[in-house]
Amino acid sequence: MGKGKLTLRIDRCKGCELCVLVCPEKILQIDQDTINIKDYHPIMCIDMSRCIGCGNCATMCPDGVINVYREEEAAK
Repeated sequence: MGKGKLTLRIDRCKGCELCVLVCPEKILQIDQDTINIKDYHPIMCIDMSRCIGCGNCATMCPDGVINVYREEEAAK
C-alpha cells in the first residue's frame, strides 16, 4: 500500500473527532495543547510515517480541514 501525507488547516477544525474515528491507522488525535482561532482544540497527526493515504479522514471531515496526498510505492 502507498504512503500518504496529510495537510491540516487547523484554524478550520472544530475538534469533532470524526476523522479520529475513521482513521484505520489511529494516527489522528485532538491536540490538547493547542487552541485554534475558533477556540477549539484542533486535530493533529501523531505519526505521519504511518499514514497510508486512504483519505477516510478527509472524506469524513465536514469542515475541509484535511487534505490527503498519496505517494504510490514504485512497482517491483
